[in-house]
Amino acid sequence: MLGNKEGTFVVHVNKCENETWQGQVTWADKDEKISFRSALELMSIIDAALNQEEK
Repeated sequence: MLGNKEGTFVVHVNKCENETWQGQVTWADKDEKISFRSALELMSIIDAALNQEEK
């Protein structure tokens, strides 16, 4: 079931290597910074953060 999940994330892409992004995402609502090694990992981090917020 999809809910109304909201969050503010700042994405800083350091480089594009192997056809995907590497960088750092900041969850502005909690001032947490997490590095990511691919666009898929970035989406996974954001999804996990929003699901954590729901609990």
